[in-house]
Amino acid sequence: ISIPTVIMYSRRLGCPFVTLAKRVLADYQVPYREIFIDVDQSARARVVEWTGFLSVPTLVIAHDDGDLPYEVPPPLPKGASPRGINRGAMITEPGENQLLEWLRQHGLIE
Repeated sequence: ISIPTVIMYSRRLGCPFVTLAKRVLADYQVPYREIFIDVDQSARARVVEWTGFLSVPTLVIAHDDGDLPYEVPPPLPKGASPRGINRGAMITEPGENQLLEWLRQHGLIE
């Protein structure tokens, strides 16, 4: 059985969406692993490929010790903002309610 893992693609410089995601994850005691796109160039390239932007946080549900979403997220319309769009195994720059719903969908909170 694979264990779902939340991976947060983030950056070291503060951002209100990152702060919100960290607070929600802490409030609900959801463990996560953070990968900094301003340090890890391959992670940076993945986020751009997934979202079209350097959008943080981009949160993914990976299985076991992986860093990639457990399923390929559906593509976004060209040039569209990924903000708050639930893409199954991925959500980018979610608001609080969007993040809570996404965590519930994956059985990480009740």
